[in-house]
Amino acid sequence: MGKAVRLFVHGVDTFNRWVGRFAMNLLYVMGAIMIYAIGSRLFLGQPVNWVMEMSQFLLAAYYLLGGAYSFQLDAHVRMDLFYGRLSARRRAVTDAFTILFVLFYLGVLLYGGLSSTEYAWSFNQKNYTSWAPPMWPIKAIMTFGIFLMLLQAVSAFCKDVAMARGKPIA
Repeated sequence: MGKAVRLFVHGVDTFNRWVGRFAMNLLYVMGAIMIYAIGSRLFLGQPVNWVMEMSQFLLAAYYLLGGAYSFQLDAHVRMDLFYGRLSARRRAVTDAFTILFVLFYLGVLLYGGLSSTEYAWSFNQKNYTSWAPPMWPIKAIMTFGIFLMLLQAVSAFCKDVAMARGKPIA
């Protein structure tokens, strides 16, 4: 593989590792918000109406931003009927073929995410609750997470092709 491909793979892997480790900390923020809501209700007698939605938004950001890092670590669920018996090169060929379907799916998902985010921004879409937060921030995070997953899938494809050729990218 060329130097440009190696730089792309290392750049995507490094960036997704950084974003994934940042996303891990969102659970602490979500926990702090939940503790605040409990304390506000128990000690001050004032329930907070934004906590449930903010927790949902943070959880969505957590798994959407962490998805590419999880993919990089090969931590996604895989049905291993015959795959484990294959040699490393045959696994790479299999992965390079099947990832084409993932790339197509992520491309369609990214197109929908961009369209949905643009709509939410243009029409100032709000959630239909008493808090009524704007929807564009979470939709933008969703779209960014899908984009990172797409980049990581391209990176994995490059690694698989290199491995299938017998020249793995370290």
